[in-house]
Amino acid sequence: MNFSQILFESAWLIPCYPLVGAITSVIWFPAITRLSGPRPSGYVNAITTLLAFLHGVIALSASWSQPPLQLSFKWLQVADLNLTCPIEISSLTIAATVLITGLNFLAQFYAIGYMEMDWGWARFFALLALFEAGMCALVLCNSLFFSYIILEILTLGTYLLVGLWFNQPLVVTGARDAFLTKRVGDLVLLMGVVALLPLAGTWDFDQLALWAQNSNVDPNVITLVSLALIAGPMGKCAQFPLHLWLDEAMEAPLPSTILRASVVVPAGAWILIKLEPILSLSSFAMSFMVVIGSISAVGGALIAMAQIDVKRALSYLVSSYMGLIFIAVGTAQVESGLLLILTYAVAIALLFMSVGTVFWNSITQNLTQLSGLWSRRPMSGLAFLAGAAGLCAFPPLGGFWALLKLCNGLWSDNPVLVGLVLIVNGLTAFSLTRVFCLIFGGNPKEMAQRSPEVNQFMMLPAMTLMGFVLHLPLILQSLDFLPQWVNLNKDVALLLIWSTIFGISISSVIYLGKSIPKPVQFPLKGLQDLLANDFYTPKIYRQTVVFTVAVISQIAFWIDRYIFDGLGNLFGLLTIFSGEVLKYSTFGKTQAYLLTTVIGIAVILAMNI
Repeated sequence: MNFSQILFESAWLIPCYPLVGAITSVIWFPAITRLSGPRPSGYVNAITTLLAFLHGVIALSASWSQPPLQLSFKWLQVADLNLTCPIEISSLTIAATVLITGLNFLAQFYAIGYMEMDWGWARFFALLALFEAGMCALVLCNSLFFSYIILEILTLGTYLLVGLWFNQPLVVTGARDAFLTKRVGDLVLLMGVVALLPLAGTWDFDQLALWAQNSNVDPNVITLVSLALIAGPMGKCAQFPLHLWLDEAMEAPLPSTILRASVVVPAGAWILIKLEPILSLSSFAMSFMVVIGSISAVGGALIAMAQIDVKRALSYLVSSYMGLIFIAVGTAQVESGLLLILTYAVAIALLFMSVGTVFWNSITQNLTQLSGLWSRRPMSGLAFLAGAAGLCAFPPLGGFWALLKLCNGLWSDNPVLVGLVLIVNGLTAFSLTRVFCLIFGGNPKEMAQRSPEVNQFMMLPAMTLMGFVLHLPLILQSLDFLPQWVNLNKDVALLLIWSTIFGISISSVIYLGKSIPKPVQFPLKGLQDLLANDFYTPKIYRQTVVFTVAVISQIAFWIDRYIFDGLGNLFGLLTIFSGEVLKYSTFGKTQAYLLTTVIGIAVILAMNI
């Protein structure tokens, strides 16, 4: 047995590397940090992440010619309940761990420069490592139940990372809102997980797929269960109406945003893809996914056009792209969904890295205060262009092939959805071009007068990832994942290209041309306010859900205080009063006590006759 084969069979150890790094970071508590500084905790985590990445790369090379390896770890067995965690080691799962560990290593390397003046390294890098360990465990896990547990751990990690700078009020509010919003989808998902077990008799994804092929279940029951299973990924992928948390999570440090936007948010899409055989049993559930994905895709792209905060502009594009993945799964295009996740992850990570290098030393994230940085920040500008081209249908980069594969599958049966994908692609191209023009085009403004390129710790990961984005089509072609030119649907390919060109051209004319006054305003102010305020979803949410919960809480508080607690106090007062009265009638004569008892019993019997 050669070395690569050993690493393939031990690929279940990949989540353990970052876990060791996270535990090791705890050593750097304040007393040691004052002596050594916080940096060693970051270096330790970077080394363990690099080891996990190398393990995955070598194991991946040995996995192509082998069938999936199935392992299991027994966790709990009580009576008839047997909770065993199954592990699937295959080319797909190992490739997912390589993507996760690779992006996390670049994010950690980026964080060394981004947070060089911060003293909370141990906590921050430990949480990044916890994210990495959870994500790797999620893609290797072959059980819905244990996947749910891992997703809950990741949600806790999101709360802690968003609230890293807990001395800032907006950070505390953002962490709380992100945590509570995701709880809604997680609670409904738990109902679906529990309800699925009596129907299928298992939580293992492979066995669930086999059960779905031969199941004879009530359509209404499977529809309700499927909708509950969809609710969890809706929250994780920031789909309407559970999308508000992602905007609040932008209060976290940018390196954690890179990791969360690229691989943590798609965790819900991964679970959705694994559950596709179950969800396909309900046509209503599949249609529901398409509707939710369509609303999120178009709505997110429209909202991004009106944002002046660069992180908010990109965060709504995250929701939009996740909507396309919901459409892919809702139309049973699992391979398209996986390719969308891959191309999206590397492109969005590069976009966040590039904008992070800008506002790190420009002090502002406001797009209206930045301009003319192309001459001062050419490398950051190139990185942004590469990420934008990789996310849109810009041939020959990865986003073009992913969207082309999706549209090919929709062309014959769902031409309306093809039109929707074209609209979303055009809006995405428009939004990304707008951000580029506002940051790098035009003349420098006050906040951009002195803005040199950043240090090598931030620029090197961005350049490395840019090279991967540009070479991703070659990697996919070497693995035979791209179609031959003669087999392409050239009509769809041309429509995608033209939608990209149209979005880029219109945005460039508006934001680089001098004929339109700056700052650019929508023709209808009401429309601009509608998009800038997220269709007033937060306000509607506060006036409906939050208001209803607050009223119910006040009513429950009043009932508890004045009825239940009041009755308890009343009985207590009666007891005290009766005791005070009776203590004056006690004289120690047993005969009198006995006579009183007999009289009382006689009275009770007489009342019952």
